[in-house]
Parts: sequence; C-alpha cells; structure tokens
Amino acid sequence: MLELLQSASNSPNRYVRLAVTLLICLIAGMVGGALLGYLGPLLTIVLVTAIAIGIMVLRSTQVGLYVLTGVICLLPFATLPIDIGFSPTLLDIAMGAVFFVWAMQIMTHRQGDFMATPIGLPVLVFILLAIATFIAGLAHASLTANILRHFAEIILCISLFFLTVNCVRTRRQLEQLVVVILLAGFCTAAIGIVLYFLPRDLSIRILSTLRVVRYPSGPGVLRYVEDNPDLSLRAISTVVDPNILGGMLILLTGLAIPQLFVRDPLLPRRWISATVATMGLCLILTFSRSSLLGLSIALFVLGVVRYRRLLWALLAAAVLALILPQTQTYIQHFLEGIRGEDLATQMRFGEYKDALILISRYPWFGVGFAGTPDIDTYLGVSSVYLMIAEKMGLIGLLSFITAAGLFFVHTWQAFRRTIRNSGIEAILLGFQTAVLGALLGGTLDHYLFNLDFPHTAAIFWMYIGLGMVAARLTLTADSDGDETKTN
Repeated sequence: MLELLQSASNSPNRYVRLAVTLLICLIAGMVGGALLGYLGPLLTIVLVTAIAIGIMVLRSTQVGLYVLTGVICLLPFATLPIDIGFSPTLLDIAMGAVFFVWAMQIMTHRQGDFMATPIGLPVLVFILLAIATFIAGLAHASLTANILRHFAEIILCISLFFLTVNCVRTRRQLEQLVVVILLAGFCTAAIGIVLYFLPRDLSIRILSTLRVVRYPSGPGVLRYVEDNPDLSLRAISTVVDPNILGGMLILLTGLAIPQLFVRDPLLPRRWISATVATMGLCLILTFSRSSLLGLSIALFVLGVVRYRRLLWALLAAAVLALILPQTQTYIQHFLEGIRGEDLATQMRFGEYKDALILISRYPWFGVGFAGTPDIDTYLGVSSVYLMIAEKMGLIGLLSFITAAGLFFVHTWQAFRRTIRNSGIEAILLGFQTAVLGALLGGTLDHYLFNLDFPHTAAIFWMYIGLGMVAARLTLTADSDGDETKTN
C-alpha cells in the first residue's frame, strides 16, 4: 500500500498526484479526529509528538540520547496511561528505543569496534554483582513485578555507560550532546524557579496538569522544608522531589561551569552565564544541603586544579550568603543540619545506625534488592554508599568505588595532556566536576542508586561514559580533526 501511494505521488499526471494528496489528507484527518475524540486534545498532541520523536530516535542513537536527556531532565516520572502488566514510563521507552537501535547497529555491522574503555571491566563486574545479589536476595523475599521492573531499569541505567562510550565517538557528537544537556538543564532549572515564585495556587494547578502522565496532583505536589507548609517552600521543577532535583543540578551545573572559563564556549557566553546562574539559583531554592555541599566542594577542587578565579567567586558567594538578610533563613537551615538539630538530619542519623546494623549482619554480599531477612531491619538509607552496601554488600560497594576511582584516574591522565583553554579540556573538567559533586552529595543522599529514581542513575552513568569519551578523544587525538583546536 505504501509503495503504491509512493509511486502514485510521483506520477507525471497532476490529477493523480492531487488525488493521492487528498487521500493522504483524508486518512490523516480521520485518524486525527478519532484520536481527538477518544483521547482528547492534550493526549493526542502528546501521542503524535511521541510518535514523531520515536521515528527520529529509531534512526539514530545520537537522537535517542538527545531524547533520553530531555526525558531525564524534564519528565523523569511521566508514565503512559496504559497497562501492559505495568505502566511504562517515558524513561523506559526512551532507554528501550536507544538500546534497540544500538543493538540493530551491532547486528547489521554498522557499529564500529566495541569500545570497552579502561573502566569497562569494573562497571561490568558491578552489573554482574548486582544481578547475582538480586537473585540471591530472592531466597528471603518475594519477587514482585514492580521490583523486577525497577531492578531492570537500574541495570539498563548502568549499561548506558557502554552504550554511550560506543555511540558517541567524535568530538562533534560529544559537543552536540553536551549542548543538549545544558539546554535541558537550563529548562528544568528555569521551570523550577518560575514555579517557585508563582502564586502557590497557580503552581499547584500547573503541576497538577501532569496528572495525565500520572504525576501527583493537588496541594501535595508542592514541597516544603521538613514537609511543613509553615516553613520555606522548596523548588521541585517537574522532578517531584527537591532532593532529587538538587542531585540532578549538581550534574548539570558542574558540567556547565567550566564553559565560563574558555574563550570559545559551546554556547554564547551570555547564554552560558544565564544557564549557570539559573541552575545555581534553582539549586539554592531546593534547600538541598547535601547537593549544595557536594557541588561546592567539587567546585573548590576545580578551582584548585584549574580555574583560580573560581575560588574568588566561591569566596564572594559565601560572604554574600553570610551577610545578606535574604539568605539568613537558608544559612540557619544549613547550620541546623550541620549541628543535627532538625528533624530531617535526626532521621538520617537513625537511618545510618540501622543501615550499619544490617550491613554488619550481611557484610559481604548484602541482602539483595527485594527485602531483608530480618523483621527488625529494612532497606533504605539516605546515603548511596550505605545503600549499595545494604543491597550488594561490601564487595559490591568496593566494585562501585573502584569504577569511580578509575574514572578519575583515567580522566586525570587525559586532563594532563589536554591543550589549555581548549574546548575539550572544559568538557572533560565539566564531567569530572559533575561526577565528583554527585559522589560527594551521594554521601548524604541515595538518588544515584535508588530503584524509585532510575533517571538519576541514568544521567550519572551517561556522564561516566561521556567523561571517558572526552578522555579517549584527548588521548587518541581523534575527534573529527578538531581536537587540537585552541581558543
């Protein structure tokens, strides 16, 4: 049928071409009308947009990574209103599509030589240990469809490392993906700021429109310090949880800041400045102390290693925060956390104590991902390292730390060989800073390895992969002939 329409559309007879055009318009109108009548205008727009994006994703892994980045930053919890045993999320579909295209490229020999990278083996060991401990943990906990689905998502998220290092091969591809990440990060930060300063009833109405993709709705969509409406509002953008947004902004802001210090940034300097300012303000408005502390330490390291001017900027920001009247509430909240005076910090201390009890009982391979063998223990703690140790034991934690450590060793070697003030240096430092900040923030939060938040694990392992791509391009001097470009 399609071949017949195509041949008819190329007919030399203009009446035949006109008839084909009218037929196509008629079919499109009937399908569109049926969708509008059955789904309504909003869902129809979403469906048509999703189909168009899906077609583009199926043509290129690069486009697939663009779409995946957009989903992670803007609609990480969006779920399709259908049930196929479970309700697939946009993240599931985006990851599934990009892995499918990559698999097809491998099967049709369109993919080049497989890139393992120096940290490929530790990452693979980490994945295999996760699978082994998951299976072992089923001996004392029942398997549910929800647990299986979330565990499969986490495995796919970690596997994004291998997809990224094999599909992003040139400097041009790397730069394009970094630009997409920066733009998506700016959008999510801007949305968070706008929703924060709008009248609260209006913010609730706007966020509640996302109920069509199964987001929460109603007054509970807004989040406050200690979940107390009498205390300060916290920015959430479209990420539902302010701490999760804070963790994402570590990765986004850390990648953006080195672009301020090169003569030829990936975007115009005024746009980079606006992007960094927007992300920084949104991070502050999340009131996520672990995220702010993690990013601050990472930026301090960046200033010591490369950009001395950044140290002065951090000092000025700290002084302003201490003396400005508008920031005193924030400073007080931060100090309460350091002194352990607020409820959230006290709950964290309790979680750490319970986690250490669980780890001491099952130290080597943990208890798996489905549940604990003992009635007096539970899975869940606000620290990515303790959470990995709970589920995968100290062996699993060691494999994670080894992979992360080798990432910094290899990217540091590449950094020492980069041309100073070059574009590739800023990209490499951006990924190093972002990953370091996330790992530091993860000391006091669990978003990098929580089954309920796979999108943060996805972007983290994508960053690990892209950092290794930047290192490879530096060490091999093979990036479309542009890697030696200086500024």
